[in-house]
Amino acid sequence: MQMNRRRFLAISAAAFGAARPALAAPRQIWTGVALGARASIRLDHPQAEAIAARAAAEIARLEGIFSLYRADSALSQLNAAARLTAPPPELLECLTLAGSIHRATGGLFDPTVQPLWALWAERATAGSRPTVDALAATRALGQWADLRLDAGEITMAPGMGLTLNGIGQGYIADRIAALLEAEGLTDILIDTGELRALGGQPDGGDWPVMLEQGGSVALRARALATSAPLGTVFDAAGRFGHILHPATGEPALPRWRGVSISAPSAALADGLSTAAVLAPEKAQILAAVSGFPGAACESAMQA
Repeated sequence: MQMNRRRFLAISAAAFGAARPALAAPRQIWTGVALGARASIRLDHPQAEAIAARAAAEIARLEGIFSLYRADSALSQLNAAARLTAPPPELLECLTLAGSIHRATGGLFDPTVQPLWALWAERATAGSRPTVDALAATRALGQWADLRLDAGEITMAPGMGLTLNGIGQGYIADRIAALLEAEGLTDILIDTGELRALGGQPDGGDWPVMLEQGGSVALRARALATSAPLGTVFDAAGRFGHILHPATGEPALPRWRGVSISAPSAALADGLSTAAVLAPEKAQILAAVSGFPGAACESAMQA
């Protein structure tokens, strides 16, 4: 697959209630992979190495829950068996939020598109695209209504599969923000491809964010996510985007250059922006966003 959308984790932090440490430049403490994407943590702090180690350990722990690249992750086990007993609370929390976004967007946000995504990836690798019949057969394997969530067990129809790539990066940003806040840190910007700000810039002012589709947003104690129909594509020609319409299995039409949503949490902003690029009209985007206190559509630029 051709990857056009930048995804990495970069954290800049200063000590709470103290001046920013006098370092010439942020020290890169850790680099690795988070949900299949390159990740890095940079800190300006006297205890940067220890804090970064704890953040990296939390990322690794969450990978063990949400990763589609690890056969031993909770999500991969659920997809393989269509059943998961004693699911991790983080998986339940993320899926519960996904369900709220699913309802608010009229089903446009739907993690059960994973089999469709796998079908598109397989056919694109072979230099073709799925047929209408293949898409219909794959979608018939199961939909969100076939998923059952319970603290003791998650079940779904055989052949179904879930992906949390439209919300998981934001969820991880929120968890890392909570960890760093518990460390007594503030004035932090976390970037997993979705932005999560704790406070503002260490030297004062909001975090200025330039949007890829044009314009800017001043971010403080808030999250921001941007999605685009062709942000990541299946084919080398860049025709088929990775955000699939759950009802048809077809990639999102390129009617939007990008949609940026801000919200109190990065997971919420992530999920809403993913669904927004499937919406035919801006009014539908605004209606979905209005269902969540504190969420706002910052930009919906038509192509």
